[in-house]
Amino acid sequence: MTRDKQTAFEVVKTTPYLRHLGIELVEIEHGKAVMKLPMKDELRQPYGLLHGGATASLIDTATAFAVVSVTKPEEKCTTVDLTVHYLRPVIDETTICTATIVRAGKRLITVSAEVHNEQGKLIATALSTYAKV
Repeated sequence: MTRDKQTAFEVVKTTPYLRHLGIELVEIEHGKAVMKLPMKDELRQPYGLLHGGATASLIDTATAFAVVSVTKPEEKCTTVDLTVHYLRPVIDETTICTATIVRAGKRLITVSAEVHNEQGKLIATALSTYAKV
């Protein structure tokens, strides 16, 4: 890992958007990040299910932290695209996203992600690309 793990955990705790959603960093290592999102009423859509945007935010955050794990501290990256496939609704469970670097090139970084519920059922898959800026 090219960056300090403790710094990554502190960034999650001090970023207002992540605090608002309740996203937590579980694990970070070279090329991989695991984050979780506990269900809370503020994240529900009108039918009482977890809003797809909350799932997408979990994915985008986990993939970003996977990218951070393979880049130098002075390098900045931004999401170029994010494709999410929603496979199962979330009613009351905590969701866990595992993001893994597929390829880290000179300018572009491709990351895959899977979101599971606490029972291990697959909730969503995603593929994202980041560009170094």
